Amino acid sequence: MNATTLAVGLCLASAVTYAAAAVAQERLARAAVARSAKDLLGNGAWWWSAGLNAAAALLHAAALRYGPLTLVQPLGALTLVAAVPLGARGAGRRVAATEWRGTLATVAGLGLLLLPASGPAPDDTLSLAEAFAVSGATAAVILVLTAAKDPRSGLRHATASGLASAAASALTQTVAVAAGRGGALLSMRVAAVALLVVVFAVGGMLLSQRAYRGGLGAPLAVVNLANPLAAAAIGMVLLGERLQHGALGVLLALGGALAATRGVLLLTRVPAGPAPVAAPGPPVPVAAPGLPVPVAAPGPPVPAAAAPALQAASPAGPPAAAVPGRQAGRVAA
Repeated sequence: MNATTLAVGLCLASAVTYAAAAVAQERLARAAVARSAKDLLGNGAWWWSAGLNAAAALLHAAALRYGPLTLVQPLGALTLVAAVPLGARGAGRRVAATEWRGTLATVAGLGLLLLPASGPAPDDTLSLAEAFAVSGATAAVILVLTAAKDPRSGLRHATASGLASAAASALTQTVAVAAGRGGALLSMRVAAVALLVVVFAVGGMLLSQRAYRGGLGAPLAVVNLANPLAAAAIGMVLLGERLQHGALGVLLALGGALAATRGVLLLTRVPAGPAPVAAPGPPVPVAAPGLPVPVAAPGPPVPAAAAPALQAASPAGPPAAAVPGRQAGRVAA
């Protein structure tokens, strides 16, 4: 088994595990469990989803040991293929036709990105200065994305989650390649990069948890689009990775990016969940058949001093303002 085949197999296992974790996170978000860190840490279901995320991350890290970022990251789109039907099944509904079209367009686009991305097993790693530069730039963009408050904040958080995951993957590859060489695992550089991996991995998971409050399909598609694009940029700029097949590879990558973007737009048109059912209001009084509903006519205010006299004069009669020939505040002798 060559390195590329092994990397693809590990990516498949990681994608399915990530999909199960995403569905669990989306259920918690829709149930309003994820409103605070205290609620999350006290919820067993969230710890289960966190464990799935951790297992998927380990499989992903192993894949990065045998395949370049430009190959491994696009395969994360398979998470979307598994998560959309799993999420629909958990919600007790069928997958909408628009969801299928959006999912297939996103995966096909990322597949086109994958064709020119294959390459040899990674050998270059980030220096400590490069690792800090990637971390700082990613954190700055995440802060900008999450600071805005608007109806599209879910997709902003999904984009931020994808960027955090891309940074974590690039940093993870440095740790994985260094560990594979032997003797460098406990160096200061690798330890510092490993700490950054933990920060971005946990941050990406929490950002996706926030993004899933509006549904699963569109946020997960945005995560799976932002992640490989950002990781590919890091790989080509800092790790010497290149797209294969020259100009044809560039055209395939551009076509894939357009198709994936179209898929994400389709998924944003799918309603996040079932239509809300209006809560029943208080019962409306209904008059007996054949009898009119009494409606009191508005009249001028009655002086406080005259109120007892009015009540004594006609305890069971209609209000003074409703009787012809009688003025409010006066009682006939």
